[in-house]
Amino acid sequence: MTETPTRHSRRNRRAASAALATVMLATAVFSSPGCIAGAIGAIGQQIERGKKLDVPAAYDGLENNTVAVVVNADYATLVEHPGVVGNITANVSARIYQFVKDATVLPTATVLNWQYRTPQWRALPYGEIAKELGVKRLVYIDLYEYRLNPTGNSYLWDGVAGAHVGVIEADGLAPDEFVYTTNIVEKFPDKEGVGRESARAEDIERGLLTKFVQRTSWLFYRHIEDKYPQN
Repeated sequence: MTETPTRHSRRNRRAASAALATVMLATAVFSSPGCIAGAIGAIGQQIERGKKLDVPAAYDGLENNTVAVVVNADYATLVEHPGVVGNITANVSARIYQFVKDATVLPTATVLNWQYRTPQWRALPYGEIAKELGVKRLVYIDLYEYRLNPTGNSYLWDGVAGAHVGVIEADGLAPDEFVYTTNIVEKFPDKEGVGRESARAEDIERGLLTKFVQRTSWLFYRHIEDKYPQN
């Protein structure tokens, strides 16, 4: 039986209305306020995580001054990691020379030779150390912890570098006292459970020293750093 035009039109209208309702429902689901807010929130979090900070120097008194960087470490650290003192001295000195305005930094070889020729240097007052080195500012890094593995576990990498960092003003009223002090602790690698088969000792040490030197030298000049560092 042939359908009449009227019935055919009504059926088409019902089909079109159903299709339109389906489209409207789908649009309502995918563009609901909750979904939009969630998407915007995710984007906002990503932007926030990627933000940078313009950070001033924690201590800016190295500018226009003569500076020596002296690193102290205990005997066990010197035996197990004989190059660490020279590495930190050289790289912190290089960054201060590069980024601190008009700072005259004593060469690393001069500092290390003086330490070697003066075995009792640790017993000297800080002002006397600065005087012997011929500088007005002494950056003293007391490395109290330095390791690449957890204590008693040589099968995992868990590097830690911790130090008290202080500054002496040899031309100040109290040349033997720190005018600025802080504590620096850096770790590498950033995740736990990294086994010896996954990386070499030199790679772990390079990563650890890079982070430690950067964080230490940042104390003395304006710099840009992540608002949320990934440690």
